[in-house]
Amino acid sequence: MLRRVIPVSKKEQHSSVDRMMSDEELIDGCIREDRQVQGMLYRKYADKMYAVCLRYSNSREEAEDVLQEAFIKIFDKISKFRREGSFEGWMRRIMVNTALRSWDKRARKFEPGDLDHVQEPALDARVLGEMGAKEIMKLIEQLPDGYKVVFNLFAVEGYSHKEIGEMLNITESTSRSQYARARKSLKLMLEKLKVTK
Repeated sequence: MLRRVIPVSKKEQHSSVDRMMSDEELIDGCIREDRQVQGMLYRKYADKMYAVCLRYSNSREEAEDVLQEAFIKIFDKISKFRREGSFEGWMRRIMVNTALRSWDKRARKFEPGDLDHVQEPALDARVLGEMGAKEIMKLIEQLPDGYKVVFNLFAVEGYSHKEIGEMLNITESTSRSQYARARKSLKLMLEKLKVTK
């Protein structure tokens, strides 16, 4: 059964009396299922986690759905957080896994993992340096789904190709191939931008 994650009342949504709580206090409050504390946790991390969801989604609406579903999972599983590593990292993994499950429901498309014909191009650091993060993310969003997911998992989230292969049920070489092709596509997009600027 889905619970509403976003606080219900405007008073809860925009409360200026929200005091800064540590992650430990937020975790404890969420374990007690305190809705006000859940709202505080949501407000503290929603923007950052939405950006994660957006990287794996085809639309803002889909990213919002993934965010909502992932926060429900976080609230349901928060008592299982062992407090050994980063709480934000733990939530990020849930966001990524939820986004991948959503992506899995759409048609997954990977091109065969033959690396013999794919050279990994160098991206023009000068052009990248002149672009803002939002512009770069817009380019990444234009990649085909398979390229985009592997590029995000490897270049942004820091997973290895072996881990990506296990997560997506593809071979390590397919992951490497998708990443190389994503870089090639990005390089072509950057070259077009350089010509038009």
